[in-house]
Amino acid sequence: MSVPSSKAWSAVAIRPVLKMGDPRLWQRSQEVEDFAHPELHSLIRDMEETMRHLEGAGLAAPQIGVGLRVVIFGFDSNPRYPDAGSVPYTILINPVLTPLSNDVQEAWEGCLSVPGLRGVVPRWQHLRYEGFDQFGRTIDRTVEGFHARVVQHETDHLDGVLYPMRIRDFRQFGFTDVLFPDSPAVD
Repeated sequence: MSVPSSKAWSAVAIRPVLKMGDPRLWQRSQEVEDFAHPELHSLIRDMEETMRHLEGAGLAAPQIGVGLRVVIFGFDSNPRYPDAGSVPYTILINPVLTPLSNDVQEAWEGCLSVPGLRGVVPRWQHLRYEGFDQFGRTIDRTVEGFHARVVQHETDHLDGVLYPMRIRDFRQFGFTDVLFPDSPAVD
């Protein structure tokens, strides 16, 4: 997949987020090969602005229609996940995830591409992720808990997987306002 011309991405913009059902979300994304390309950096700026505007915990390039293996995530606090601890802001390109144990935790997830819904999803509790930042520098981290969950969720997007595809019990999947009627968090 080719990246749109730099003229189309000249200014930082809040980009529309694709919703579940759009066939572009089911495709495997391509590896980033040129870390110096200005269009990569424009994409990242647009992703940052879009994620911030929507109060997301993370965002993957395919969610805004770009089939590249680029994710961003992180926050100090997030109204969509008020009980989650902070996650360091990270730009992760061409990620590789390795589970460090067989420990799996089930917890609620939501997604900007699946607005208004939440579901209980199993995820590895401890993992190592490797990849690159926007300048091609190596990232190698060992994480657990919510940080590990966010990385797995965002990386799934790069392989055409949305969290409802991982739900084991659809009785634990539904509209946020019905499941959590007293919660101020909105998807």
